Amino acid sequence: MLSLKNMRETIIPGKYKGYLIPVFSGLLLSLAYPTFNLGFLAFFCIVPFLLSLYGRDGKGGFFYGLSFGLPYFFVTQYWIYHSINQYGGVPFVVSITVVMGLCLYESLYTGLFGLIVSTMTSKRPVLLTAFAPFLWVGLEFLRGRLFTGFPWSLLGYTQEGFSTLVQIADITGIYGVSFLVILVNTALTDLVITHFMKKTDRRTALLSFTMVMLLFALSVAYGTQRIKEIKRITSSSRHIRVAIVQGNIDQSVKWDRRYQKDVVQRYFRLTKSSLREKPQLIVWPETALPFYPDLDKKLSKRLKSFIKEIDTPLLTGAILVRDRRVVKNRLYYSLTNSALLYDEDGNLLYVYDKIHLVPFGEYVPLKDLLFFINRLVEGIGDYKAGTSYKGAQLKWGAFSTIICYEAIFPGLVRKLVDASADLLINITNDAWFGKTTGPYQHFSISRFRAIENRVTLVRAANTGISGFIDAKGDVIKKLGLFRTGYIVANIPVVEIESFYKKYGDFFSYLCLLYIALALIKIRHKRGGIRS
Repeated sequence: MLSLKNMRETIIPGKYKGYLIPVFSGLLLSLAYPTFNLGFLAFFCIVPFLLSLYGRDGKGGFFYGLSFGLPYFFVTQYWIYHSINQYGGVPFVVSITVVMGLCLYESLYTGLFGLIVSTMTSKRPVLLTAFAPFLWVGLEFLRGRLFTGFPWSLLGYTQEGFSTLVQIADITGIYGVSFLVILVNTALTDLVITHFMKKTDRRTALLSFTMVMLLFALSVAYGTQRIKEIKRITSSSRHIRVAIVQGNIDQSVKWDRRYQKDVVQRYFRLTKSSLREKPQLIVWPETALPFYPDLDKKLSKRLKSFIKEIDTPLLTGAILVRDRRVVKNRLYYSLTNSALLYDEDGNLLYVYDKIHLVPFGEYVPLKDLLFFINRLVEGIGDYKAGTSYKGAQLKWGAFSTIICYEAIFPGLVRKLVDASADLLINITNDAWFGKTTGPYQHFSISRFRAIENRVTLVRAANTGISGFIDAKGDVIKKLGLFRTGYIVANIPVVEIESFYKKYGDFFSYLCLLYIALALIKIRHKRGGIRS
C-alpha cells in the first residue's frame, strides 16, 4: 500500500515544493470569511495541511504551520495596511512590513500547532481527533489573550451563515464553533490516513468519524431548538424603537475645523428625519462629535439644546479630555474614547470609557519601559483606558456599550453584558478600513457576541455597516457601507440566560487543560521508555 509520505512526494515532488500544500490550504481557508463567504470550505480545506504534518519531524511541522498561517492571516487581515497607509501616513513598504509582521506573529500559533501535531505523530499512528481540535482551540484562545490579544480570523467565524450550528456559542463561546470545524477536518484526515497506513486501525477511525458526525448533528439539533425557544421568548418580550444615524463622515475631514459645523449639522438633519418613526433612543457612532464636549462649551450647549428640541435620549461617541494639569508651565492631559448618554432634557446620564484600546493606534505599549519607543511611533494617540464595566439605565431598561474593536473580545463583552443584560450597543468607526473586507468581517464578528450573550445588539458605524442584530445572531435591519442615512427598528429588549454569559470561556480553559495533561502524559511515557 502507498504510504502517506510517498503519496505527498508523488503529488508534489521536490524538497521545498511540499510547502505549497499548507500554503494552498491556508489560502483556501481565507476564502471562507467575508466577503468571499465560502464557509463550507472550512470543513475540509484544512485536511491537506493536516496531512502534510502527519509523521513529519517537529521542525518541519513548525515551518509548515508558518506556511499555512501566513497566507491565511494576510488575506483575512490585509485591510490593516489600508488603515496604516491611508490614514497613518506610513509609507507603502513600511505599512506592508507591519502587516506582515503581525501575520508572522499570528502564524507562530499555527507553527506551534504544526510542531506539536508533527511531534505527536512522528513515532506512531495517532488519531488526530483525539487531540488536534483541543490544541487548535487552546492556541486560538491564547492568541486572543496574550500581548493584548487579537482574536481576529477565528476559525468559528467562517460559519456565520450556518445559523443552526453557531447557536452552540451560547454554551462554548465562539471557540466551540472553531472546535467543531477543526474536528470535522481531523476526522476526515484520520480516514485518509487509515487508507494509506496499514498499522492504523480503520475501525477506530470510522468509529471516531461516526462520533464526530453525531456530535455535529447534536449541535445542529440544539441550535434548531434554541432558535425556536428564543423566538418564543422575544415575541412576548417588551420592544423599543431605536434609531441609528450613519453620518458617513470621511476620516480625512472628520477633525478638520473647517468642516466641524457641517458634520454636526449632518447628524442633526439625519436625526430629525428619523423622528418620523418615533424612536425612543437615538444612537450616533464612535467619536461622532467632531469636538471635545468637555472643552468646547459653545458646541456642547448647541448639542444639548438640540437634544431638548427632539425630546429623545441620545447615545453618542466622543473624545474626552481628562486629568488636565499644569506642571512647570507645561500642560498635561489624557484622552478617553468614550460613549455619552444624554436624556431627553440634555442632561448627561452616563459615560463609558473604552477599556480595550487599540495598541499602536490609541496607545503605545511599554512606552514607560522602552524610553526610545516614543520616537519611533510619533503621532500615535495616547489614550487612557477605562476601568468600569457599568451600564446605563433608561425608563425602558438597561444597556451596556462597547466601542469599536472591543466587539472582537468575547470575554470583555460578556463582562459588560453581565453588568447590564437587557441590550448591547456597539458604536464604531470603520472608516479606517476603507472599501476592504475589514468592515464586513467586523460586522460578522458582532453577530457572535449577540449569540454568546443572548442579547439584542445595536451597531452604529460612522461609514457602515450599521445594523440591528437579534439574540439569535440574525440581522433585523442594516445600512450598507459608505451610505449616509438612518435606520429605525422595533427591537426586543429582554434578558435571556446563556451558559457562556454565566461561566465565560469555561470550554476554552478545558481545552487548554486537556492539552496540558496530554503533553505531560506523553512526556512521562517517553521518559519511561528512555529509562
